[in-house]
Amino acid sequence: MRASQRARGEDVALVDSLLSADERRRSSGVRFDELRAEQKQLGKLIPKATGDEKAELLKKAGQLAADVKAADADRDAADAETQELLLQLGNLVHPDVPVGGEEDFVTLETHGTIRDFGGEGFEPKDHLELGQLLGAIDVERGAKVSGSRFYFLTGVGALLELALVNAAIAQATAAGFTPMLTPALVRPQSMAGTGFLGQASQDVYHLDKDDLYLVGTSEVALAAYHMDEIIDAERLPLRYAGFSPCFRREAGSHGKDTRGIFRVHQFDKVEMFSYVAPEDSRAEHQRLLDWEKQWLTSLELPFRVIDVASADLGSSAARKYDCEAWIPTQGKYRELTSTSDCTEFQSRRLSIRVRDGKQVKPLATLNGTLCAVPRTIVAILENHQQADGSVRIPEVLRPYLGGREVLEPVAK
Repeated sequence: MRASQRARGEDVALVDSLLSADERRRSSGVRFDELRAEQKQLGKLIPKATGDEKAELLKKAGQLAADVKAADADRDAADAETQELLLQLGNLVHPDVPVGGEEDFVTLETHGTIRDFGGEGFEPKDHLELGQLLGAIDVERGAKVSGSRFYFLTGVGALLELALVNAAIAQATAAGFTPMLTPALVRPQSMAGTGFLGQASQDVYHLDKDDLYLVGTSEVALAAYHMDEIIDAERLPLRYAGFSPCFRREAGSHGKDTRGIFRVHQFDKVEMFSYVAPEDSRAEHQRLLDWEKQWLTSLELPFRVIDVASADLGSSAARKYDCEAWIPTQGKYRELTSTSDCTEFQSRRLSIRVRDGKQVKPLATLNGTLCAVPRTIVAILENHQQADGSVRIPEVLRPYLGGREVLEPVAK
């Protein structure tokens, strides 16, 4: 765990503080049990005693009651400290994860062909200019109504989102996922249990009056769906495809991606979520990645797969793969989907267990983005644009757009 903390770039001393607190928890628990046993034994002697002996025993019982109460308080305090420190620890990093920060990822594979717009004789427009030509994106009125990083999808923009969501859910359903419409507001224990109230808390919206959190991903609701439950091993794997609005403060992104809809405060997303036996988590992680690759390939987007470095994992992931699509006007790959193996990290915190014969133990949870709508729209508009400002629709989406093959610019 010390090595894992070091790889994450986080406080290694936290591990030693946790061990010390746990030792106090254990020793105070032993002390309480000893005093409680002594108190019970004394309780049996008092009724049989008389005179001075009984008076002495009653005096001792009074002192013992105070000691038991103090020991109980010490035990509770040590337990609370242990739990508080434990919640600050990230998941144990997988040994094959590349060590380092955001730029220290390893590229595992690339897919598709990057278009040569110069060879086609025109300069590509960015997604916002295209969105305005198509009557699909309105960020000016989004800012007027709600502030920066908000937007309207209008006309074909709204239809494109609905097509993406329907196509993504269709793929997930065909792969055996149960479609889910999930709550966007969750209780603190759901947010903390999934690992979003630690280092990620700065990006979380909180409703103080109700003590509820707006989710940044339906992963939170899907992970907490089986909170405090024991699941029979025969039911695994359980796979859900959740659709929900997502809310992120983007507190650490000042000045980044301020143009258009790539980085916004509110967006819709289709998320895959799996519950599996711990020994099956690595294989399930690869399956989630394969489904993401299938989705991006069906959208005819050039993309690469990266093995995310240790300090960029987030607290709940032991390992994470990102699929990054090529964005022509930025001249680089940008994250579109992500899949994380959270091993037993979330299930332990949410008390989700599997019963395998007579054994009851934590299970593994995994998540994978199938379609984060605004970023996917960005990639589609820029990669499939044509010289006249129109945008070709990938075949997989056409049945959900009434057979439409091209989005045409609208009159001003």
